[in-house]
Amino acid sequence: MSERVAVRKTYKLFIGGKFPRSESGRSYLVQDSNVSLASRKDARDAVVAARAAVKGWAGATAYNRGQILYRVAEMLEGRREQFVALGVPADEVDAAIDRWVWYAGWADKLAQVYGGANPVAGPYFNLSAPEPTGVVAVVAPEAPALLGLVSVIAPAIVTGNTVVVAASPAAPLAAVTLAEVLATSDLPGGVVNILTGKITETAPTLAAHMDVNAVDLTGVTDAELAVELEVKAAENLKRVLRPAPADHDWRSDPGLARMTTLLETKTVWHPKGV
Repeated sequence: MSERVAVRKTYKLFIGGKFPRSESGRSYLVQDSNVSLASRKDARDAVVAARAAVKGWAGATAYNRGQILYRVAEMLEGRREQFVALGVPADEVDAAIDRWVWYAGWADKLAQVYGGANPVAGPYFNLSAPEPTGVVAVVAPEAPALLGLVSVIAPAIVTGNTVVVAASPAAPLAAVTLAEVLATSDLPGGVVNILTGKITETAPTLAAHMDVNAVDLTGVTDAELAVELEVKAAENLKRVLRPAPADHDWRSDPGLARMTTLLETKTVWHPKGV
């Protein structure tokens, strides 16, 4: 008998809760696996899916969003060894699980910290409350492949935003495997969409897209590309998170900045009763 040849898995995109191949039919070999090479059309499709999910996700209660993020942590815990087999260090997987739990805990507490009652000179209540920005395009950091990815996705979605993520081209398997975790959790389709392939092809399309409300350039390492993306984002006044420094410690306390930067503040005036 001839020796059996193992079937090589082809990793697909994650758009709208489904796993389509790139509409271009392209793939590339990386980490000894076939990975879909996303096109500009795929990026636009992902934005459509993210926009469609905004109303339901932003309208969910903060408590419910926290429950769902915690469920993601549970599912990731159950597939811990799979990520280790992909080459992700075990302690990084553990840190990523803990990061999901950390952000899950903030879901119903951030409004208490970031919002509040404002003093005014008059017979009014003046209240400020945080609201999600909308659709956020994210360029994930190249490393650490899993913890860095979770650290940019979780703060964006816990506050009610939806995201389109351009995963690391050099180490995409952690991202597409995380997509499988998200698909089997309670996360609604379209809240997280993951594109693999060339950042230089998908990121400019996302930065210029008129239905994207904010751009997170954390994983951009090319200074010229970062400037190009900021210029494109300025067309409709997108919020921009600039690239992280090369020596950023992803295991340190993440703080609230990533959550609050992707929020709008709604202020309401209401007359006091007599």
